[in-house]
Amino acid sequence: MLGEWALDDRVLYLNHGTVGATPRCVLAEQQRLRDEMERQPAQFLLREVAPLAGTPSGSPSRMRIAAAEVASFLSCNGPDLAFVDNATTGANAVLQSFDLREGDEILVTDHGYGAVTYAARHAARRAGAVVRTVALPYPRFDAAQAIARVSAALTARTRLAVLDHITSESALLLPLAELAAVCRHKGVAVLADGAHAPGAIALDIPALGVDWYTANLHKWAWAPRSSAILWAPPSRQGGLHPPVISWGLDQGFTQEFDWVGTRDPTPWLAAPAGLRFMQELGLHAVQAWNHQLACEAGRWLCRHWGTDLGVSERDTGTMITVPLPARLGSTREDAAALRDALLFEDGIEVQLHAWGGNLFARVSAQVYNEMADVERLGSAVRSRA
Repeated sequence: MLGEWALDDRVLYLNHGTVGATPRCVLAEQQRLRDEMERQPAQFLLREVAPLAGTPSGSPSRMRIAAAEVASFLSCNGPDLAFVDNATTGANAVLQSFDLREGDEILVTDHGYGAVTYAARHAARRAGAVVRTVALPYPRFDAAQAIARVSAALTARTRLAVLDHITSESALLLPLAELAAVCRHKGVAVLADGAHAPGAIALDIPALGVDWYTANLHKWAWAPRSSAILWAPPSRQGGLHPPVISWGLDQGFTQEFDWVGTRDPTPWLAAPAGLRFMQELGLHAVQAWNHQLACEAGRWLCRHWGTDLGVSERDTGTMITVPLPARLGSTREDAAALRDALLFEDGIEVQLHAWGGNLFARVSAQVYNEMADVERLGSAVRSRA
């Protein structure tokens, strides 16, 4: 499958989860759309993409057609889904629109994506609210204990919980539906950060019981960058605005988000091509391959490095985070130095980070990867230990 991507064949790529990698056929569809746009830019953008000048024959706009196809893939309704640049943008939209008051609390976890946590702090600071952080059990993860910790951290002041579906650095598949149920029982709204979920796991967004769900398509759903979604049920669409206000103000959820000024819409319009390519290969086969490869990689690397995984297969999606030998370092600087050495000396791109005085490698498993890639990483790291 490697030939279906434009990746540099001089570099072993085990880092799909960071910014994604787009298949050649999807890039070709995006370029076709760009070429079409450049032939009649005003018609394409103002009549066909967004209804600023009216759509031909009253037909749905291109954005709504693409949104409907993506929504079907995510088991939700097209009118409940808007396109955004990335999951961070979607999170900002909710956080900036949420009616926070002085003394309110936003709950985040210590595994939350840093940029989203910063957005929560910014929103809280403007309102005189507080961000509280709950620590999840790690590196030995236990889902039941995670649910109990989140439940115990909710207070009478908690108005909003920001919860990951799949965490970024630790790559944990969290029990989001169960966490959302705990929050709902205590009257706390839930913003779900599903940056790594679409395409990686089977996903039925409404069934999760969250109030908002934002997620990237340009990672595991194979869309071009930057392409992401924000889902909100009808009951949560009122008062929800994009971070950039434009011509659609107060004209409805999708109207506001579909046009926030002149920009290239082709990452969203080409997103269905990524989903179709995945379905042509066999969606369940792709997800099963990636999941099993991630699990096998975690077990093999721990045996090879003499470390302890601490994560079960049920808590793993398409990425696995593995502790490195202690003698390789303990700080962010150590992680950065080793990450650069692996790339520039060994030709291996992989995400490394420091946590709790240890270094960890997060290995992404994509259909262009195989166990031989994992073994090459294992040997390169071990040679430095």
